[in-house]
Amino acid sequence: MSSIWLVSIIFVGISMLVSMQLKGKFARYSKVGLASGLTGRQVAEKMLHENGIYDVSVNASNGFLTDHYNPMNKTVNLSPDVYNGTSVAAAAVAAHECGHAVQHATSYRWLMLRSRMVPMVQYSSMLV
Repeated sequence: MSSIWLVSIIFVGISMLVSMQLKGKFARYSKVGLASGLTGRQVAEKMLHENGIYDVSVNASNGFLTDHYNPMNKTVNLSPDVYNGTSVAAAAVAAHECGHAVQHATSYRWLMLRSRMVPMVQYSSMLV
Protein backbone atom coordinates (compact mmCIF):
# COMPACT_ATOMS: atom_id res chain seq x y z
CA MET A 1 0.00 0.00 0.00
CA SER A 2 1.44 3.37 -0.92
CA SER A 3 2.18 5.83 1.84
CA ILE A 4 -0.28 8.40 0.45
CA TRP A 5 -3.13 5.91 0.92
CA LEU A 6 -1.98 5.06 4.42
CA VAL A 7 -1.84 8.74 5.40
CA SER A 8 -5.25 9.31 3.79
CA ILE A 9 -6.79 6.41 5.71
CA ILE A 10 -5.31 7.70 8.96
CA PHE A 11 -6.71 11.21 8.37
CA VAL A 12 -10.13 9.87 7.38
CA GLY A 13 -10.16 7.73 10.53
CA ILE A 14 -9.22 10.67 12.74
CA SER A 15 -11.85 12.82 11.04
CA MET A 16 -14.52 10.19 11.66
CA LEU A 17 -13.56 9.88 15.34
CA VAL A 18 -13.68 13.65 15.84
CA SER A 19 -17.04 13.84 14.06
CA MET A 20 -18.52 11.08 16.23
CA GLN A 21 -17.23 12.76 19.38
CA LEU A 22 -18.64 16.15 18.33
CA LYS A 23 -22.06 14.66 17.56
CA GLY A 24 -22.06 12.85 20.91
CA LYS A 25 -21.19 16.00 22.86
CA PHE A 26 -23.81 18.00 20.95
CA ALA A 27 -26.48 15.37 21.71
CA ARG A 28 -25.50 15.30 25.38
CA TYR A 29 -25.53 19.07 25.89
CA SER A 30 -28.64 19.56 23.75
CA LYS A 31 -30.52 18.15 26.73
CA VAL A 32 -29.21 20.91 29.02
CA GLY A 33 -31.33 24.03 28.79
CA LEU A 34 -29.83 27.49 28.68
CA ALA A 35 -30.84 29.44 31.80
CA SER A 36 -31.56 32.59 29.78
CA GLY A 37 -33.83 30.72 27.36
CA LEU A 38 -32.17 32.45 24.39
CA THR A 39 -32.12 30.65 21.06
CA GLY A 40 -28.90 30.06 19.15
CA ARG A 41 -29.91 32.88 16.80
CA GLN A 42 -30.40 35.27 19.71
CA VAL A 43 -27.08 34.27 21.28
CA ALA A 44 -25.34 34.87 17.94
CA GLU A 45 -26.93 38.28 17.40
CA LYS A 46 -26.21 39.33 20.99
CA MET A 47 -22.55 38.32 20.71
CA LEU A 48 -22.12 40.11 17.39
CA HIS A 49 -23.75 43.31 18.65
CA GLU A 50 -21.81 43.26 21.94
CA ASN A 51 -18.64 43.18 19.83
CA GLY A 52 -19.80 46.12 17.69
CA ILE A 53 -20.51 43.97 14.63
CA TYR A 54 -23.67 44.98 12.80
CA ASP A 55 -22.84 43.99 9.21
CA VAL A 56 -22.99 40.21 9.77
CA SER A 57 -26.33 38.46 9.39
CA VAL A 58 -27.38 35.29 11.20
CA ASN A 59 -29.20 32.80 8.97
CA ALA A 60 -30.74 29.37 9.30
CA SER A 61 -29.20 26.72 7.06
CA ASN A 62 -30.09 23.12 6.27
CA GLY A 63 -28.41 20.06 7.71
CA PHE A 64 -27.14 18.80 11.05
CA LEU A 65 -24.12 20.60 12.52
CA THR A 66 -23.46 22.38 9.23
CA ASP A 67 -22.86 25.63 11.10
CA HIS A 68 -20.25 27.99 9.72
CA TYR A 69 -19.20 31.61 9.30
CA ASN A 70 -18.81 32.77 5.71
CA PRO A 71 -16.40 35.72 5.55
CA MET A 72 -17.16 36.27 1.85
CA ASN A 73 -20.74 37.38 2.46
CA LYS A 74 -20.46 38.03 6.21
CA THR A 75 -23.04 35.51 7.35
CA VAL A 76 -23.23 33.19 10.31
CA ASN A 77 -25.12 30.14 9.09
CA LEU A 78 -26.65 27.96 11.78
CA SER A 79 -28.28 24.54 11.40
CA PRO A 80 -31.92 24.29 12.60
CA ASP A 81 -31.02 22.62 15.92
CA VAL A 82 -28.65 25.48 16.69
CA TYR A 83 -30.63 28.37 15.18
CA ASN A 84 -33.85 27.47 17.05
CA GLY A 85 -32.33 25.59 19.98
CA THR A 86 -32.34 26.90 23.54
CA SER A 87 -29.76 24.45 24.87
CA VAL A 88 -26.21 24.92 26.10
CA ALA A 89 -25.06 23.09 22.96
CA ALA A 90 -26.93 25.48 20.65
CA ALA A 91 -25.52 28.51 22.45
CA ALA A 92 -21.97 27.12 22.37
CA VAL A 93 -22.06 26.38 18.63
CA ALA A 94 -23.62 29.77 17.84
CA ALA A 95 -21.00 31.56 19.95
CA HIS A 96 -18.21 29.55 18.33
CA GLU A 97 -19.30 30.58 14.84
CA CYS A 98 -19.66 34.21 15.92
CA GLY A 99 -16.15 33.97 17.28
CA HIS A 100 -15.00 33.59 13.68
CA ALA A 101 -16.92 36.75 12.75
CA VAL A 102 -15.21 38.61 15.61
CA GLN A 103 -11.84 37.30 14.41
CA HIS A 104 -12.67 38.50 10.90
CA ALA A 105 -13.72 41.94 12.14
CA THR A 106 -10.46 42.30 14.07
CA SER A 107 -8.33 40.95 11.18
CA TYR A 108 -7.09 38.03 13.26
CA ARG A 109 -4.24 36.71 11.14
CA TRP A 110 -4.82 33.00 11.78
CA LEU A 111 -8.40 33.33 10.52
CA MET A 112 -7.11 35.07 7.41
CA LEU A 113 -4.74 32.14 6.80
CA ARG A 114 -7.57 29.65 7.39
CA SER A 115 -9.84 31.53 4.98
CA ARG A 116 -7.20 31.35 2.27
CA MET A 117 -6.78 27.62 2.85
CA VAL A 118 -10.48 26.68 2.71
CA PRO A 119 -10.72 26.45 -1.11
CA MET A 120 -7.62 24.23 -1.25
CA VAL A 121 -8.91 21.94 1.49
CA GLN A 122 -12.34 21.67 -0.13
CA TYR A 123 -10.75 20.78 -3.47
CA SER A 124 -8.36 18.25 -1.95
CA SER A 125 -11.18 16.56 -0.01
CA MET A 126 -12.93 15.86 -3.31
CA LEU A 127 -9.82 14.05 -4.54
CA VAL A 128 -9.66 11.59 -1.65
